[in-house]
Amino acid sequence: MKLHSKNNANQEIGQKGEEQAVAFLANKGFKILDLNWRYRKYEIDIVAEQNNTLVIIEVKTRSSEQFGNPESFVNLQKQRFLIAAANAYVDQKQILNEIRFDIISIIHQNNEFKIEHIPDAFYPRV
Repeated sequence: MKLHSKNNANQEIGQKGEEQAVAFLANKGFKILDLNWRYRKYEIDIVAEQNNTLVIIEVKTRSSEQFGNPESFVNLQKQRFLIAAANAYVDQKQILNEIRFDIISIIHQNNEFKIEHIPDAFYPRV
């Protein structure tokens, strides 16, 4: 039972983090196209557009940096999932724009959000 409540707390922190990320991006002039877009087992947290570039954004929210920076949890496997989902998104929506992969790293402590935006966080490997 304890695990379930912790999972709900983590989901709540993640949801609040995504809401903060959307507001942050909107304030920076990004056009939000989709939230939590799914393709099979993959999910893109935020799909946005900035300066004619399609931006695929992974949001990582943590309550501390005890186990590392939130962005360090976007490992190679997660990057592959995001790239696969981005390919499906581009195919489905018939998008011809350049694509970029960003990470928004958020630490939520004491009811405050510390947001770091990392543009071009990784590149698809050929």
